[in-house]
Amino acid sequence: MARLLRSLLFVPGNNSRFLEKAKSLQADIVCFDLEDSVPLVEKRSARNLIKNALKNRSQYHSEIYVRTNSPVSGLIPDDLLEIIQKGVDGIVIPKVNTVSEIKKIEKIMLRLEKKRKLKPIEVIASIESTEGVVNAYAIASCSKRISALVFGVFDLLNDLGVEYTKKPEGAAYSRAKIPVDARAAGKYAIDAIWQDLDDILGLEQDSLVAKNLGYVGKSIIHPNQVDVVHKVFYPTSAEMEWAKKVVSAYDMAKKNKKGATTVNGKMIDEVHYKRAISLLNSAK
Repeated sequence: MARLLRSLLFVPGNNSRFLEKAKSLQADIVCFDLEDSVPLVEKRSARNLIKNALKNRSQYHSEIYVRTNSPVSGLIPDDLLEIIQKGVDGIVIPKVNTVSEIKKIEKIMLRLEKKRKLKPIEVIASIESTEGVVNAYAIASCSKRISALVFGVFDLLNDLGVEYTKKPEGAAYSRAKIPVDARAAGKYAIDAIWQDLDDILGLEQDSLVAKNLGYVGKSIIHPNQVDVVHKVFYPTSAEMEWAKKVVSAYDMAKKNKKGATTVNGKMIDEVHYKRAISLLNSAK
């Protein structure tokens, strides 16, 4: 059953006020950022702030991810050392170009998960270069822990030597290819950000384009963009029916003092229950 991945909201990891505000946000995924929004001199401080925020995971309504620095930065081992812990639902890896980059990161994650007795943590790979676009299917299918691909339009255009516009023709092929590759690998695709915070109509129109290309949601950079994106990526009737079944089955399981049950032959636990509640709430 489809997950709610309508909105992936990036929150600067070096801003304690924003991390606190994120507790009340209704984005499907709140992603604490260690990359572009954090200057090099503040990386260590940001890791500590995020590490402390993860200790208060129960206070956040959304799934909580952390965006690491890029594979070529050399900073990922230090990032993972602090953020692979109880409370993190997944990580976003920016500027992924090859399968080998994912495999190296996965080895570090496996070691930390084993040492800290954690379940496998999900990965969303961000495709932001021509090499990444060419390798998108291989990247999406190289690991079971990868749940989605994200399209990063700005770095892609920079790689192509093309100026950014609100309708960049140079990105059209790549934008269309990524959801195809993701779906072929059995994964989701999340579209790039809309940079103009004042152009809400433009955001809505761009989100409709993304939905028609096969994306299930959009990356966003401000809480004011959440409602617009959620409106466009409204749950389907099949998703709503699944959500109702999950809520009914899980409520019954709780009455019988069970922590899990099944719906349509598939295991359902508290994570599915929360997602189902979010789906139903989004339709009100």
